Amino acid sequence: MKQIVLVGRGGPEKLEVREAPDPRPGAGEVRIRVRASGINFADILARQGLYPDAPPLPTVVGYEVSGTVDEVGSGVDANWIGKDVVALTRFGGYSDVVCVPRAQVFDKPDALSYEEAAGIPVSYLTAWQLLVVMGSLKPGETVLIHNMGSGLGLAAIDIARHIGATIYGTASAGKHAFLLERGAHEVIDYRTTDWSVEVDRLTEGKGVALITDPLGGSHWKKSYRALRATGRLGMFGVSTASSSRLPGSLRLGKAAAGMPLFHPVALLSANKAVFGVNLGHMWGESDMVAGWMSTLLDAVDDGWVRPHVDRAFAFDDVRDAHAYIEDRRSAGKVVLTT
Repeated sequence: MKQIVLVGRGGPEKLEVREAPDPRPGAGEVRIRVRASGINFADILARQGLYPDAPPLPTVVGYEVSGTVDEVGSGVDANWIGKDVVALTRFGGYSDVVCVPRAQVFDKPDALSYEEAAGIPVSYLTAWQLLVVMGSLKPGETVLIHNMGSGLGLAAIDIARHIGATIYGTASAGKHAFLLERGAHEVIDYRTTDWSVEVDRLTEGKGVALITDPLGGSHWKKSYRALRATGRLGMFGVSTASSSRLPGSLRLGKAAAGMPLFHPVALLSANKAVFGVNLGHMWGESDMVAGWMSTLLDAVDDGWVRPHVDRAFAFDDVRDAHAYIEDRRSAGKVVLTT
């Protein structure tokens, strides 16, 4: 099989395409011939040495794939063989053959290409946890989606649109027309505008009900201040550390130093809530996650889950794919194809 191996910490040049023996499925596993693998910002952070959960080097990252089952392990129904599927992987997704526990494998909707299907698990599950499970977004409420042009941002638009919320977001100006077409009501250029001032104007000084924030550091303070009474702040990343020019772990240190301390008494007084989301720490809740995934895949057939692939790169071009994402050029999901 072909794998993309992360051999060191640093730039995209630390990713190497290598050959390895095909794995065999163990008990309770299926083997998938991968057609597409999703790229997530966690993969970028792992390469930069900023992702604490990354396995020791050398390693193969990747959390999501789509393809066709060609073998099953003991205890798995042989009828899975030949099925087109989408799956969550606990790393190892940058491979053209993977073995995955059966509980993490789902039928691929016929309406989706392999590339589109590979763009669903991480983005849509995280957005579902942020907006529905923990964010409790209701019809008529306002949501502010930071980094709206990402795959997760587009997933959040789909979910908020289905709920019937008013959708605001931040993104660079070149992505605004596309995001408005996807269903956003207002998009703010964070590079030229103080988004908090614009949110204050849009909400007539009340603030928003829910904010999803992957930026981290002192940005969480600003997002918290933009909440209305009963507002919720969903934190799910520290992407500001990635853009810092400081070396190595000092990037995380700077981001951590700017993070707010949310005291319980202050939360009580403000009638606000904060929560964190890390899908990579949900492996012990497979039944819960499987239920979310089934809902989202059913929603593909219902027409309101609409995964958008900005670009597909061949496995051999993985370095270009990482650079493309880091340069903030993507609007939607970026995937690798075998």
